[in-house]
Amino acid sequence: MRVIVADDHSLFRDGIISLLEAAEYEVVAQVGDGMAAVEAVRRYRPDLALLDISMPEMNGLEALRKIKNEFPETSAVMLTVSDADEDLFEAIEIGADGYLLKDLDAREFLAILEGIQEGEAAVTRKTAARIMNRVKVLAQKNGAEKEILSPREVEVMTLLGEGLANRVIADRLYVSENTVKYHVRNILQKLGAQNRTEAVAYAMRMGLIKPLEE
Repeated sequence: MRVIVADDHSLFRDGIISLLEAAEYEVVAQVGDGMAAVEAVRRYRPDLALLDISMPEMNGLEALRKIKNEFPETSAVMLTVSDADEDLFEAIEIGADGYLLKDLDAREFLAILEGIQEGEAAVTRKTAARIMNRVKVLAQKNGAEKEILSPREVEVMTLLGEGLANRVIADRLYVSENTVKYHVRNILQKLGAQNRTEAVAYAMRMGLIKPLEE
């Protein structure tokens, strides 16, 4: 996987790059501001862009918006110290493929990045729970649920929102992994979403997922 790293702290960049390269990722560029991140994506067309939020020239959320508008096929993950709800949900609504905090354990970080290649959202279970809590609130606020997804697709979508991998969802629902992949493709098509995170963001806005049982 070809990666660019955008962060205005060079010491942190060096650490992340060393970690990525040790895991055999190809880091094609490292930059210190949001505008340079957009230019790097334009030049190198990476598979993944890791973006800090607080950067000079252009912040990471603005850079994310430009990257997703121009190169929707490029996965973009926010790697930040910001645990604020407004940053998390704005990133998801823009189209981020994940949202990770910088205090994340290195092994978990690399495991989550591996999941991106399988189309999984790059979020921890804690962040997934925050997303689903927002979905619950909006679903209750919106009242009646729209009949866009089938009952089985709602089940799959709910588990996607928890950040679970296809094989785990398959075990939960007692179906094959290929069946889960089939449902995921249908969900993305029905919601007009590019990836799982974008689908969850749509559910947050429209209340398409049933509230989880307490």
